[in-house]
Amino acid sequence: MMRGPHQSAMAVRRPDKSITTETWETFSGGKKWYHSVPIVRGCVSFVESLRVGYRCLMRSADLAGYEEEPSAFEKKLIDKFGKKASDALTYLAMLIGVVAAVLLFMVLPAFLVGLLGDLIPDWSRTILEGVLKITLFVLYLAVVSRSKDMHRMFQYHGAEHKTIACYEAGEELTPENVKKYTRFHPRCGTSFLLIVLVVSVLVFSFVTWNSLVIRVLLKLVLLPVTVGISFEIIRYAGRYSNPLTRLISAPGLWLQRLTTAEPDTEHIEVAIASMLPCIPSDGSDQWGN
Repeated sequence: MMRGPHQSAMAVRRPDKSITTETWETFSGGKKWYHSVPIVRGCVSFVESLRVGYRCLMRSADLAGYEEEPSAFEKKLIDKFGKKASDALTYLAMLIGVVAAVLLFMVLPAFLVGLLGDLIPDWSRTILEGVLKITLFVLYLAVVSRSKDMHRMFQYHGAEHKTIACYEAGEELTPENVKKYTRFHPRCGTSFLLIVLVVSVLVFSFVTWNSLVIRVLLKLVLLPVTVGISFEIIRYAGRYSNPLTRLISAPGLWLQRLTTAEPDTEHIEVAIASMLPCIPSDGSDQWGN
């Protein structure tokens, strides 16, 4: 799936080896005021990415022939309520994923550090919590990357980065040209999540440790601020190349060794198919704005 400044697209390799491409407007109904406001645009972009990403994941599974038979309960809901039930189940699954992420990367580290009580000074608790979150995140990626299906998905991720790099270099998008470029890119979701974890150490340092429940609730309230700041940082790092941006991008680029894999020609062909509809016809270079 590629997101352009005006149009987004998803390309899928079908069981018969053909490629199906679907497109939609990036900003349905036009770009709103909040898409241009610093910090706010990062929060909005994050929510939109979750929603669109999950829908694309489900749709691509259908097109690729991985559709699972609905359970008896799901069939009853769909028969009774139609598309509304299907959409509700989609959002429910997405909500469960978000809750699981909050429990693993927010509640668990705070709980483990809280067990230490007065054994460590207050100023070091947030740092230790941040280290635990980043460690859990890296371990999680290392484990899932060993899955055959996830490895294939990471090959598509690598193809996406290579294709974007080829486009940004001004070369024609052909498999031969795309293969020459690196699979690591500073403006990546993996890098973004890592920056969120690092920024959260600073933002959450102002949150009380007196109660685990209150701490988690306050962190949830401050999460949009953390996401917004992180979005501006990665946006800056993706637009400019200087010692500061290279320093910011370095950890995320290293982490992409887990979340990307070298693609073959078939993966690159799909990435190119999804990229072409996203290129602005007016020749503007406002990619990813």
